[in-house]
Amino acid sequence: MRLLIIGDTHIPSRAKKIDDVIVARIKSSDASHVFCTGDLTDERLLDFYAVLGELHVVRGNMDYLNLKKWDVAEIEGLKIGLIHGDGIYPRGNVRELCRIAETLAVNVLISGHTHRPQVLERELAGGRKVLLLNPGSATGVWGGGGGSRKPSFMFLDISQRSCVVHLFELERRSLKEKTYSFTL
Repeated sequence: MRLLIIGDTHIPSRAKKIDDVIVARIKSSDASHVFCTGDLTDERLLDFYAVLGELHVVRGNMDYLNLKKWDVAEIEGLKIGLIHGDGIYPRGNVRELCRIAETLAVNVLISGHTHRPQVLERELAGGRKVLLLNPGSATGVWGGGGGSRKPSFMFLDISQRSCVVHLFELERRSLKEKTYSFTL
């Protein structure tokens, strides 16, 4: 099962569109689900994402759309949590993300807001592992707390309790991939 993880596009307020190189890669994938961390700012992106797979999306602090603040889905026996990440201080605070993962009782917590991609595995109380994923910004735009300024997104491949994360960053019109493997 493949999941597309994407967010923080800020279209049209900070970017005109998602780069064509990224769109081509996303469209050529066989993702069955799309997890969007919010800050779309344009409702038309919902239509684009919905064509790609079953859509899970949350409201970012810059969205004025009627979306949930958080979501949980069960896929391949794993509980996947989705939040934007605003309200966490400092941005991307791992301890706070772990607390949210415990509260939601999820195996994977996807968040955004930092505009900086991140892949972390942490151990929670009782020895349970959680995977913390942040796809960064699909347009690479500036975020209130900085960010990488490189457009990025992820795929998460799940097979039973095995997870493979494919992080893509756009550099000089070419996608650079980093791969991470975990067993939860």
